[in-house]
Amino acid sequence: MNADMLKELEPIFFPRSIAVVGASSNRLKFGTGYLNALIDTGYQGGLYPVHPSEGEISGLKAYPRVRDIPGPVDYVIVSIPAQYTLDLMDDCVAKGVQVVQFFTAGFSETGEEEGIELERELVRRAKAGGVRIIGPNCIGVYSPANRMPYGMMSWMGEPGTVGFISQSGGHGGGIIEAGIRRGIGFSKLVSFGNGCDLNSIDYLEYFAQDPETAIIGGYLEGIPDGRRFFRLAREVSGAKPLIIWKGGRTTAGAEAAASHTASLAIPDTIWSAMLRQAGVVRVDSLEELADTLLTFQHYPPFYCHQAAIVAGLAGGGGGESVSSTDACASMGIDVPPFTAGARDRLKALMPPAGAILRNPLDMGGGGGNLDVLRETMEIIVAEPQIDIIVINAHIDNLASFLSMEVVNAMNDIFIHFRRAQRKPIVVVCRPGMGGSERLEQEAKLGRAGIPIYPSLDRAAQAIANMNQYYQYHHTAHP
Repeated sequence: MNADMLKELEPIFFPRSIAVVGASSNRLKFGTGYLNALIDTGYQGGLYPVHPSEGEISGLKAYPRVRDIPGPVDYVIVSIPAQYTLDLMDDCVAKGVQVVQFFTAGFSETGEEEGIELERELVRRAKAGGVRIIGPNCIGVYSPANRMPYGMMSWMGEPGTVGFISQSGGHGGGIIEAGIRRGIGFSKLVSFGNGCDLNSIDYLEYFAQDPETAIIGGYLEGIPDGRRFFRLAREVSGAKPLIIWKGGRTTAGAEAAASHTASLAIPDTIWSAMLRQAGVVRVDSLEELADTLLTFQHYPPFYCHQAAIVAGLAGGGGGESVSSTDACASMGIDVPPFTAGARDRLKALMPPAGAILRNPLDMGGGGGNLDVLRETMEIIVAEPQIDIIVINAHIDNLASFLSMEVVNAMNDIFIHFRRAQRKPIVVVCRPGMGGSERLEQEAKLGRAGIPIYPSLDRAAQAIANMNQYYQYHHTAHP
């Protein structure tokens, strides 16, 4: 790995000043959206709109050219037609800009010789002038610690430990939205589009060395050097979990990827074998990607193979117990019986009718009794054969039987046990008819380190992905 990558790419994620080329008084322009998002989220560095004729944009003094800006400019965001980008690059070189990010499209992804040659010349001029390029055809950077929003999003989450590389701007935005909603904290994220200069391998080297990044995720459509990527991925994944979603698995998808970011197709069988041999976790959707990142973020490093499942907090847990067991078993997670002593204690707690006291546990509606729920959790977490506790706590459903005050108190009990002992606690909460109250309760659990999944199937898949990683690195390949 390149030991200087941390220093070299620092201006990408921590620029001291940003110029936005293409901002104007028209709020519908993409460049204006970038500028206003930086203002709204509180970016603290120098901020300079660039426009050939406007003197002020969004309350900031505008400059005709980048080279006219007083003082240094680290980072330039570009949202102008492609035919003007070569002159702009010359301007950036003359100014001593370190990084230029092109939202602008119309380059090699078009498949046309004109666009391909334009991209080549852009790279040639940038390299000659010592400028690094993000893109073209990309959204760019998300750096919460530096108050840099993602594109035109005027909101951001709290900094965390997940570094993310995305060849797609849309999927980058999707994983940020999922993260803010579900409590995934990002150290940094970059959408790099065509990757004509800096590409996925460069960013992977950066995140491998970044002390603020403990988990690395990515959405990729192609890689420029398969051998180099394989060697690096194998080295990185031994130290930090690496979770990759590869677009273009099918022939039709590969063709779409070529027109999206000019990516070269890699046969899916080769790609899968390469990731498996490198110890990388492969996922196949945005939902699985978010679930798996959430799992790695919240759980300590361990191999989970035996789960306790709790259902029927407010009644109707029989079918849920069966389907939950199926979901776990299909992913190689056992649901072992409770010990005789635990069953005796549970029998003394639960109502004589409606409860099923094996594992999975159907509480027969007893969850609303807070004393019963608290003692039930004490019994289950003390079971030596149990690695993880899965709670089916569908908040909207609970609220239809119990008051929201009781539901809140139930969640306080789960949070207490999450903090009081080492075994992870998972809550499954399927989307329902309710709205803000459920989201508030989910956010509360997430802040306490309890991951929320919309279904047991998705929770089991994410846990199985984590098991795959730790089994490979800590068992098969110590």
